[in-house]
Amino acid sequence: MASKWDFSPPPHSNLGDHDVRPEGRHLDGKRIALLICGGIAAMKVPMLARTLRKHGASVTAFVTQEALRYVTEDTLEWSTTKKVITRLSADAEHLSDSAPFDAYLLPQATYNTINKMAHGVADGVITSTLASALGRMERGECSVLVCPTMHGSMHNSILTESLQRLDRMGVHIIPPREDYGKHNIPSDEVLVLEVCRATTRSPLSGHRFLITGGPTPVPIDNVRRIVNRFRGKLGIRIAEELQRRGAEVLLVHGDGALQPPPYLPHVITRTYEEYRSAVKDHLADGGDWRAAIFSAAVADYQPKEVQEGKIPSGQSLTIELKPTAKVIQEVRNAHPELFMVTFKYQEKVSHEQLMDIAKDRLRTYQTVIANRGEETELGGPQVAWLVTRSGEPQRMRGKRNIARVLADHLERSALSSAAGD
Repeated sequence: MASKWDFSPPPHSNLGDHDVRPEGRHLDGKRIALLICGGIAAMKVPMLARTLRKHGASVTAFVTQEALRYVTEDTLEWSTTKKVITRLSADAEHLSDSAPFDAYLLPQATYNTINKMAHGVADGVITSTLASALGRMERGECSVLVCPTMHGSMHNSILTESLQRLDRMGVHIIPPREDYGKHNIPSDEVLVLEVCRATTRSPLSGHRFLITGGPTPVPIDNVRRIVNRFRGKLGIRIAEELQRRGAEVLLVHGDGALQPPPYLPHVITRTYEEYRSAVKDHLADGGDWRAAIFSAAVADYQPKEVQEGKIPSGQSLTIELKPTAKVIQEVRNAHPELFMVTFKYQEKVSHEQLMDIAKDRLRTYQTVIANRGEETELGGPQVAWLVTRSGEPQRMRGKRNIARVLADHLERSALSSAAGD
């Protein structure tokens, strides 16, 4: 049964009606042209505009008369807080000379618009704007992103040829979400991620990073396992932060209740031994890994013997444990030049003792993120400290902030280390 409402007013908020709650800074100062053409998916674009703004973007909507059948001009103006461009005037809005855009996003591109775009047809507000955008793109002044959305029967050789032509020109073709025999508009998170990656100026862009997260269960028998309480949310946040900065990431995620989003490249490891093998195998793949970030809560012990089948219930049980191999030490031995970030969690130690433990680790690893149970706010944000070989430890509060500060640190340190390789 649903809970009963007591008819009380909502809690006070300092956010105004048009305001959005910030979620990131990846699009700070970026101007995004949001191009909307005629198709039912246009109804989803106003919330996409607000999601772009949550990451700092300034958004201007360009919309065709056909698209206004599915979304209203008032809704777009409310969601962007900008005048909506529905027709070209003497101001030559499609040229944007006075205030150039950093990116042009066509999130629900129709068959008609894609083919016109590929063949140089500029006969309306969207196609004319795209013609100018392609010229700016070819001069390296902006990015153009297009996601095809249409019924599967409309994906013919003409469409394929147009998409391939745009791809060769340098247009970012965003893969659609496939469902019910259709090319559907992706989630807001995917579209914003693509805009972030297309417009980033981060030095992390193009570099490979391996991130680990989550628990690493150890089996007792074929059914039961020992696992800690950590879920892997921080590892996901770190991988997402690096991905938005243009990095090529792989998250090795221990099996738990929390699953990584589908747009984040990842592998799921069900046990400690699977985790250990996955980390070592991926780092040995011959690729140029810029850094490895070990936020996984790795099991310290495992049963000496795993029972076959299912141990009968209703009886006393004694399990003898043995220490597990230290995966980070095995990685260090195999890759002595790899930039490594390790995590250290402690309880029942003072802050000073925690810092001493972290600094001792710096003899082997370049960066340590340390935290203790006593400093994590009860039921609130995680508190951790970034400890490096230079400078004072930096306090971080909340998983998003930890991920952001770590990414900033990697921009300064991991890449400068690469320059000295």
